[in-house]
Amino acid sequence: MNRKFLVFLLFLVFMVFIWSGIYPRDRFTWFLEVLPVLIGLSILAATYRRFKFTGLIYLFIAAHMILLMVGGHYTYAQVPLFNWIRDTFDLTRNHYDRVGHFAQGFVPALIAREILLRLSPFRKGPGLFFMVLSICLSVSAFYELLEWWVAVATGTAAEAFLGTQGDVWDTQWDMFLALCGAVAALTLFSKLHDWHLDRIKIKD
Repeated sequence: MNRKFLVFLLFLVFMVFIWSGIYPRDRFTWFLEVLPVLIGLSILAATYRRFKFTGLIYLFIAAHMILLMVGGHYTYAQVPLFNWIRDTFDLTRNHYDRVGHFAQGFVPALIAREILLRLSPFRKGPGLFFMVLSICLSVSAFYELLEWWVAVATGTAAEAFLGTQGDVWDTQWDMFLALCGAVAALTLFSKLHDWHLDRIKIKD
């Protein structure tokens, strides 16, 4: 993988991180939203020498991190572009959080696919497809549990983090969209992902 490309992605994520932390709408929500970014970067750095992802995966990880940090800066219910979309098309809510949960299935699906193909006996086929979807649903469900635990522990301080916007089915929508994101990733990007994986084999 091109190291300059990885440095560029890291620089981009770092710059967005700095921007997101400058006068965020709600400091507690910002911390909760960027915490997964910090944890993710720490894991990637700690495992980099032993396991390097393909460039495609790093690109999607960086995009997901930026999405989280933008949501952290404004809170998911108040991202300006999606407020404009809501008002222009007379929608009932700001849908940035829907995009976020779609990405919560989309990006982990490709991460899980690469790890399973490179480190496990799984091979391409229905079994791999099912396992990746199961992993993504598990990740999404666990995140919903984390939101619940944070809300119980902090009370009204976590309202912006939950971002339900009055929708009693918000949790179900979040998990459904994560599932849709995982299916979309596997359907649309598996061949491109295979091409990147083949390049790693050629270099090895």
